[in-house]
Amino acid sequence: MKPAKYPPINPRVPHMLHGADYNPEQWQRYPEILAEDIRLMKLAKCNVMSVGIFSWVSLEPKEGEFTFEWLDHVLDSFAQNGIYALMATPSGARPAWMSAKYPEVLRVNERRVRNLHGFRHNHCYTSPVYREKIRLMNTKLAERYAHHPAVIGWHISNEYGGDCHCDYCQAAFRAWLQQEYETLEELNHAWWTGFWSHTYTDWEQIESPAPHGETQVHGMNLDWRRFVTHQTADFMKHEIAPLKEKKPDLPVTTNFMEFFEGLNYWKFADFLDVVSWDSYPTWHDQGQDDRKQAGKIAMMHDIVRSLKGGQPWMLMESTPSLTNWQPVSKLKRPGMHLLSSLQAVAHGSDTVQYFQWRKSRGSSEKWHGAVVDHTGHEHTRVFADVTEVGESLMKLNEVVGTTVPAEAAIIFDWENRWAVNDSQGPRNMGIKYEETVQSHYFALWQQGVPIDVIDMEQDFAPYKLLIAPMLYMVRPGVGERIQAFVENGGTFVATYWSGLVDEHDLAFLGGFPGPLRRTLGIWAEEIDGLHDHDRNEIRPIEGNVLGLKQSYEAAELCELIHLEGAEALAVYGCDFYKDRPALTVHHLGQGKAYYIASRNSEAFQQDFYQQLVAQTGVRKALAAVLPEGVHAALRTDGTRDYIFVMNFIDKQQQMRLDESRYTELLSGEKVYRELYLKPYEVKVLKLSGK
Repeated sequence: MKPAKYPPINPRVPHMLHGADYNPEQWQRYPEILAEDIRLMKLAKCNVMSVGIFSWVSLEPKEGEFTFEWLDHVLDSFAQNGIYALMATPSGARPAWMSAKYPEVLRVNERRVRNLHGFRHNHCYTSPVYREKIRLMNTKLAERYAHHPAVIGWHISNEYGGDCHCDYCQAAFRAWLQQEYETLEELNHAWWTGFWSHTYTDWEQIESPAPHGETQVHGMNLDWRRFVTHQTADFMKHEIAPLKEKKPDLPVTTNFMEFFEGLNYWKFADFLDVVSWDSYPTWHDQGQDDRKQAGKIAMMHDIVRSLKGGQPWMLMESTPSLTNWQPVSKLKRPGMHLLSSLQAVAHGSDTVQYFQWRKSRGSSEKWHGAVVDHTGHEHTRVFADVTEVGESLMKLNEVVGTTVPAEAAIIFDWENRWAVNDSQGPRNMGIKYEETVQSHYFALWQQGVPIDVIDMEQDFAPYKLLIAPMLYMVRPGVGERIQAFVENGGTFVATYWSGLVDEHDLAFLGGFPGPLRRTLGIWAEEIDGLHDHDRNEIRPIEGNVLGLKQSYEAAELCELIHLEGAEALAVYGCDFYKDRPALTVHHLGQGKAYYIASRNSEAFQQDFYQQLVAQTGVRKALAAVLPEGVHAALRTDGTRDYIFVMNFIDKQQQMRLDESRYTELLSGEKVYRELYLKPYEVKVLKLSGK
């Protein structure tokens, strides 16, 4: 059973952490800056800074010549002023002297051309030279700072991503494949290389996918992505090893990115003490209605929390104002900074941190938002917003370590995602796997239902409701575990384009949805890809068990299915498959399995999941009707509940509560029966007397 409360990220700091990426190496010609920054950090109620992220050349300006004195001064100053540090390893960008002397550290792109020095993460994870340089640098950092009074954790590299196709990586790929398959016969079968005469007769013939070479062997594409994840995670473990050797209990994290497709983040979680991510929503890109953006970010928050089984996580980067790299860099409207920061806390974060503390004077991020602007003082709107967050977090220290009690889960599986997006199926102009999962998530999120977002390898038993949109790939044993989940009383929801291939992207034989067929009680014969202008509809059958009454629009994908024990709840309204089943339920053991055969409108999602939430009794954050645009999220220590009520639209909202008496933690006010929310306001409710 999952604990209801965890210890703080570092027991030395049993508080909410509030801070930013800090780059003092950029300001060494301005010695007065550090003292002023510390004054401002304290004023903004910031208590932690990530330092050293891209500092390699400042730490080692020449090979073997180490200059840590400036960093000593920074960390000593932090310790003297009650500010903590997450000490970063600088592997995200190596110095020019290294690229010049050891060109093998530079990446080779998919066209087999070696990159020039520059940018970030332009290095080979396999290079022996780069790994040795990392080992040496991280050993020295650990020897010097692992026991420093300011250091409370390690920040490993920065936003891992990308791949390398050099000779080292090709050899490592072949070695990984040999370990996975043992024989070429097994590899050729798994990749189905008899197609187009692609059969390999020697391991040395295998190369990574390339635009001027092989891209059409889907099993190869899938394994290359798996290998890139494996090699990147192995590189991260290599980075962590010398740090843990010096102080094993000092926690390590690395910062992930929003829905980043290139790496399977589930393969990193076991090697990290805590996970973190960098959140940069495009608030206000749809006028003053930010519900969809809020739902998308909530889902990413829930993914990150779920990676460590519900353990609290870290919001490592967010912007205190705007970005400078999105299509439109829009300012946050009043209230949005506190709202978006506490949204992360509501979904399990014990930190709010920013990129960046002080704006750079030059280069690509000189106009990226920061706590301290080029004007250099605290008399700005943004600084006031950041201070408000700091003051609010100080009132939420009792929330530290609490968990999100999710009884519903959605499967969003990275390997399935890779396979779906590579499948060359019915909608090559947009299969929309990510958007589909988000639409199912959004229908629950709107109701204030706490949700875990998991991959298909996780334990399903803790949940009452399990949803698997477009589970195209079903790895070994997963179908059997889903069946057991339903037989034991769970409610399972699947959709079109599910149960088609195994872990090698080989189609199941004998009928779809493959290992899910018995659980769902249907056979999927064909799927119709619709043009953007095409529409169908689904019509509920009178007296259906969900009580659905109105017709709903279907678009893009409509699957033609046969009943094999399932009951039809709705049928198609037109086309040659009119009156064929479009929505079904199958009773199996003590549970139920629903199948949605078409991609339906938001109205269907809302009505369908309202009924399922009511039927399954999954827990909501708040037993109240949420006005449109208002979301409720829940954290608990098992005894005390903390309910975050958030208004994501630009209008005042009023809602009716139950008869409980609450204390609003940010203001200290008592709340009873009625709750009022200003535009973009957040309130944190705790039952009075608890």
